[in-house]
Amino acid sequence: MKRVLFLSIALCVAVAAAFAQKKAVSTAQSIVKGDKADFAEARSLIQGALENPETKEDPKTWYVAGYIEDQQFSAERMKEMIGQKSNQPIMYEALLKELSFFEKAHALDQLPDAKGKIKPKFEKDIKGILSANHVYYINSGAYYFEEKEYSKAYESFEQFLKISDLSMFEGEKPAERDSNYMTVRFYAAVAATQLNEPETAIAALKRATQAPDFRGTDVYQYLYNEYDQLNDTVNKENILKEAMVKFPDEPYFLLNLINIYIFSQRNEEAVDYLNQAIQKDPSNSMLYNALGSVYEDGLRDSENAEKNFAKAIEINPEYTDAISNLGRVFYNQAINKQGDANMITDNKMYQAALADAKSFFEKARPYFERAREIKSDEITYLIALRGIYYNLNMGKELAEIEELLK
Repeated sequence: MKRVLFLSIALCVAVAAAFAQKKAVSTAQSIVKGDKADFAEARSLIQGALENPETKEDPKTWYVAGYIEDQQFSAERMKEMIGQKSNQPIMYEALLKELSFFEKAHALDQLPDAKGKIKPKFEKDIKGILSANHVYYINSGAYYFEEKEYSKAYESFEQFLKISDLSMFEGEKPAERDSNYMTVRFYAAVAATQLNEPETAIAALKRATQAPDFRGTDVYQYLYNEYDQLNDTVNKENILKEAMVKFPDEPYFLLNLINIYIFSQRNEEAVDYLNQAIQKDPSNSMLYNALGSVYEDGLRDSENAEKNFAKAIEINPEYTDAISNLGRVFYNQAINKQGDANMITDNKMYQAALADAKSFFEKARPYFERAREIKSDEITYLIALRGIYYNLNMGKELAEIEELLK
C-alpha cells in the first residue's frame, strides 16, 4: 500500500513539474509583449523549460525561445523606425540568437503525432518572422564588420545564407539568388578572411567563386592571399591559373604567376607568361623589366636582358629599376672581363683585355649616374658608381662618392 501511495505521489509531482514548466513557457511568451516587456525574466523562464525533460522536446518551447529573441530585436528596431536611438548590440545579438531556436522548433514541429500525422503548429509563424527579418541579417553583418567584430559579422552573413537555403522557403523570395544573396556570400567570405581561420576563409571564398560575375576578381585575389599565407605554393599556382581563365584581362593573376615562376627558378615558364603579358600590354615597362631580370638572373642571357631593360627605359625614361638594371648588366660584364684580364700573362693581351673591361664600365656609368639623378639617396647606386669611378680612374668623382658613403 505504501509503495502504491509513493508511486502515486511521485507521479503527481512529475505531472505538477511538467505543468509548471509548460506554464513557464506560456508566461515567458506573454511577458515579452507590450511596452513593459521583461526579457531577462522571460529568458530565465524559457531556459528552465529548454533543459527540462518534460518540455525540451516540445516545439512550443523552442518556438517561444526564438520568439523572445525576436521580440527583443523588434523592440529595438521599432525605436529606429520612430526616430529613437536603438541599442544595436542588444538588437543584433537577439537577431543572431533566434534562428537556432526556430530551426529546432521547426524540426520538432515536423515530427508525426501519435497517429502518424504531421500537423505543424508553428511553421507559419516561424516563416513569417524569418522572412521579415531576413534582410536585417545584412544590417547585422555590416554593423559587426564596422565594429571589427568579424566573427559575428561572419555569423550574421552565414545566417542570412542559411535562411535562404531552408527548405521551408523553397520557391519563395527568401530563397532567391538575387543581388542581396550574391553580396552577402561575398562579404561572408571577406569576413572569414579576418578570422585567422584559413580553412573557414578558403571554404567561404570557394563558395563565392560559384558566382564569378560578382566581385570575382576580388574573390580570387583573396583566395590567392589565403594560400600565400599558408605557403601553399601548389594551390597558389592552381588558383592563379584558374583565375586567368575566368579573367584573362586582369593582370594581377598573370603577374603573380610570373613571380611564382621567377622565385622558383622556372625561368622558361616565366619567359612564356611574360611574353603573353607583354602581348596584352605592350606599353607596360614593368613587364619588360621583369623579363630582363629573368634573362639576366635566371637564364644568364645578357644580350636579351640588355634588350628588355632598354625597352623598359624606352617606354619609361624615369624608371630607375630598369635604368640601374641595365647599368648592372654592363657593370657585371665589366667585372667578369676584368677578372679574365687579370689571368692573362702577356702584357699586350692583358692591356687589350683590360681596355675592353673598362669600356663596359664606361657603358654602365651613364645608367647609374642617371639613376642617381632620379633617386639621389639610393645607396646601391652610390656603391656601383664608386666601383665604376675607381676602375675608370675618375679621382674627383670617386672622392665625392666616398664622402657620401661615409
